[in-house]
Amino acid sequence: MGTNIRKVLLFITDGFSDWEASYVTAEINKPSTGYCVKTIAIDAEPKTSMGGLRVLPDYILPTYVPDADVAMLIIPGGTGWREKQNQQASILVDFCFSQAIPVAAICDATTFLGRYGFLDQHKHTSNSLAYLQEAAPDYKGEQHYIEAQSVRDRDVITANGTAAVEFTKHILELLQVYKDEQLEEWYTIFKHGLYQGTV
Repeated sequence: MGTNIRKVLLFITDGFSDWEASYVTAEINKPSTGYCVKTIAIDAEPKTSMGGLRVLPDYILPTYVPDADVAMLIIPGGTGWREKQNQQASILVDFCFSQAIPVAAICDATTFLGRYGFLDQHKHTSNSLAYLQEAAPDYKGEQHYIEAQSVRDRDVITANGTAAVEFTKHILELLQVYKDEQLEEWYTIFKHGLYQGTV
């Protein structure tokens, strides 16, 4: 890996929502961006997404040592965030927060962040406030909750499960993969398509 290439970590679990990170990983991983996507999981076993894609993690939590090359941690939602074994991901999130490494979570991954207090001091969103409160009993960030598709507050990005495009836009903006008119053009195309009309 070249010295100018920085890693964007994608945390995967069994049952991860592959589509929620598909737009953003494809854009980030282009050779011209200065970033590459690497997957990380709790162990070395292949993780099977909700869509049946089997992914072999690049890194595993027990042996991974974060470094200055990490530009962001992205956490897709899925069926695994209420399972006990995946809660150890909080160690990595805590490291990212301590080092001001951006963290982006979507759908049920927002409840994981809420469970450990990572949303208490940031504006954020989720599938709904009631959903977040039910899934994260220790969550105390109600006053910062915003009803929106995706919210960026400093180095934290959150989105609901229907907001993969908005989620991607916030990440591309934060990482400066696209800027200004180029970013808006990307968003318009993937949000509204090339042609307006009904199917």
